[in-house]
Amino acid sequence: MSSDIKMFSVNYLPSSYNYEPLGLVKGNVSLAKHVGKDLLAGLKNIVGGEVESYTEMLNEAREIATKRMIEEAKKLGANAIIGINYSSSSVLPGTVEVVAYGTAINLK
Repeated sequence: MSSDIKMFSVNYLPSSYNYEPLGLVKGNVSLAKHVGKDLLAGLKNIVGGEVESYTEMLNEAREIATKRMIEEAKKLGANAIIGINYSSSSVLPGTVEVVAYGTAINLK
């Protein structure tokens, strides 16, 4: 994902960085899989193994949530985000929600 926003998973940057916190930013998305793929995924419960369609769905959801978080940070005038975290949950069978959140900052 290409972006002009720098992203850090740490909650604080070393003292050599000068920055101004701008506020919490977040992005979220809920995605559902096609019913046919969901039935095939159900068969994996019997034989075991990775459910690739769900792995793809989670990766896609993370990308969308991250993009939305970055867009929110840009609206605040940020050029970086620190303390990035992700949370996911199943809202309905075959549906996942992913939330990306962090603190928008202005690196000086």
